[in-house]
Amino acid sequence: MGGEMRVGIVGMGTISDAYLRTLPRLKNVRVVAVADLDPSRAEAVAARRLGVRAATTTELCAATDVDLVLNLTTPAAHAEVAHAAIAGRKHVYGEKPLALNTTEGRGILTAAAEAGVRVGCAPDTVLGTGVQTARASLDSGIIGTPFAATAFMVTPGHERWHPSPEFYYRPGGGPLMDMGPYYLTTLVTLLGPVSRVQGMAVTPRPTRTIGTGPRAKTTFGVNVETHLTGVLQHVNGALSTLIMSFDVWAGKLPRIEVYGTEGSLSVPDPNGFGGTAQVYREAAPMWTDVRESGGFPDASRGYGVADMARAIAGGVPHRADGELAFHILDVMESLLAAVDSGVAVDVESRCERPAAVPFAARPERD
Repeated sequence: MGGEMRVGIVGMGTISDAYLRTLPRLKNVRVVAVADLDPSRAEAVAARRLGVRAATTTELCAATDVDLVLNLTTPAAHAEVAHAAIAGRKHVYGEKPLALNTTEGRGILTAAAEAGVRVGCAPDTVLGTGVQTARASLDSGIIGTPFAATAFMVTPGHERWHPSPEFYYRPGGGPLMDMGPYYLTTLVTLLGPVSRVQGMAVTPRPTRTIGTGPRAKTTFGVNVETHLTGVLQHVNGALSTLIMSFDVWAGKLPRIEVYGTEGSLSVPDPNGFGGTAQVYREAAPMWTDVRESGGFPDASRGYGVADMARAIAGGVPHRADGELAFHILDVMESLLAAVDSGVAVDVESRCERPAAVPFAARPERD
């Protein structure tokens, strides 16, 4: 392997474009093969990229020149592809969520441990300068002791822009399972793991209509909760309030804010890598921009893969790891259980708060 991790990508859907733009500019990873259920999509990618071949998923997971499988399939296929990669003794990094449920998720982690390979999982947006600068500010004590946070993601729904949005409204989708990982991973990065949750949800629209692409005006059914409100209690005692919605036409809510004994911290959009953090302090009562002080500059999707490759080469933990992704999945599953039961639910799993990213580090050698 040397100092370069050879990557095979399974799933040539919409999100693959972002990874294919990023990975070629990272020095410790190289894409060598791509696969998709529709062979023509994999062949089209291979034809545009020197040194990349099209393959079936079975061939890719068994290939001797693939060290890591990047799993960009829909959530329903995450576990199946992850197990195929692990069976081929490949490290695996997947799109979020880790799996459809914690049973599948734990199965992936157990199989990887037995095979001696690693598991990584999106989102890696928390490795960018936006969230990492907010974390550095929080860790410096600038707002005192944090005791609460808010996290809001409101949109009218992905069917307005995605040409094949049905999977967002099936098990494994919905605003919590789709967008929740960005917000929850940020909250855990800032405040640590979650110990207890409670929540309520509604589904005001039983059908959705595709708004773009060749299937525009096609109507389909909704099989998940599409507006959820939750309260999270972190292990450190802090409380986070969460709203995840595919039903809000417009809102002026902040993305994420953290409240401390001496001030407040505004965190940039966790669905992106950059943005400007702001603080409001008792000693300086106005919102003030925070100078970048943490994170990979100009990061984009794929930096988590490079950070994982660096960590494997150096024998150290990687940041967007499987246990973190499992904890986020456990929090989401527990929230949905709380919605169903109407009572608070304990979150059984724990994870380490990921290591901070030093400012201006490079994912291949920070």
